[in-house]
Amino acid sequence: MDGLVTKSTGSWYSVLDEATGGRLECRLRGQFRIHGIKNTNPVVVGDRVNYELEKDGTGTITKIEPRKNYIERKSTNLSKIRHLIAANIDLAFLVVTLREPRTSLGFIDRFLVAAEGFRIPVCLVFNKMDLYNEAELAVVEELSELYSHIGYGIRHTSVVTGEGIDALREMISGKVCLFSGHSGTGKSAIISAIDPTLNLRTGDISKVHNKGKHTTTFAEMFPLAGGYMVDTPGIKEFGLIQYTKEEVRDYFPELRAFNNRCKFDDCSHTHEPGCLVQEAVENGEIALSRYLNYLAIIEADDMKLADWELV
Repeated sequence: MDGLVTKSTGSWYSVLDEATGGRLECRLRGQFRIHGIKNTNPVVVGDRVNYELEKDGTGTITKIEPRKNYIERKSTNLSKIRHLIAANIDLAFLVVTLREPRTSLGFIDRFLVAAEGFRIPVCLVFNKMDLYNEAELAVVEELSELYSHIGYGIRHTSVVTGEGIDALREMISGKVCLFSGHSGTGKSAIISAIDPTLNLRTGDISKVHNKGKHTTTFAEMFPLAGGYMVDTPGIKEFGLIQYTKEEVRDYFPELRAFNNRCKFDDCSHTHEPGCLVQEAVENGEIALSRYLNYLAIIEADDMKLADWELV
């Protein structure tokens, strides 16, 4: 039987039969835990799977259909092991806040690199617009212009005033969409605003550390606007694992535009003479923040894996 994985809790998976609307709790056949699989979760939300019914009323996943894409990050405390977040994504929303909590540009750019690697379109959602003062609103506009110029979608939202919610609802119609970001940025609140019948649990901000309290424990997929929305646990940092230094330049669109135009075809855009990227940075054609984050990524071989834990 064929089904869609809508929730993963580690050892059990909720599988939806889209033809009947029925759901079944399934386990994974043991053979998937061998054969050189290098990720912590062989089955992920969004996977299309085959399963068999068991006598006790549960199911056993026997096959994972090929994925068109997926998004991943470093696994916690496990060197060279990947943690898959979701698969078969049509559009990813990264929820960004300037405070309560603050989303760093480094986090944004790492997420965008991970999505670019599998050609997953990304829309940056600047949330909690009702909280910001005049100076912060100016920052939102500046960042919105920066990332929209690169080619990313931009939306401004507030679940308090309703700003931008209808626009998001139109964007997700008929698609499989992923919502990601730090804990406390309002991912679950936005999804609930789009469809109040879901009534997802939302949390407050920790006053001690100014970080979001963890409310979503496991990734879960919900039917929404003729498609599906994946709500994910908040991520503290986004550790890249699968890309080589030489590949990272291809996942910054504004750097990729200079491929094969520099003096050297294999230019790393870091120190080589005749590098047009460095010239573009100096001229203001490429944002300095993006270039510095590019350098930080390719120089981060000694990253401590503990820095990439879920919170």
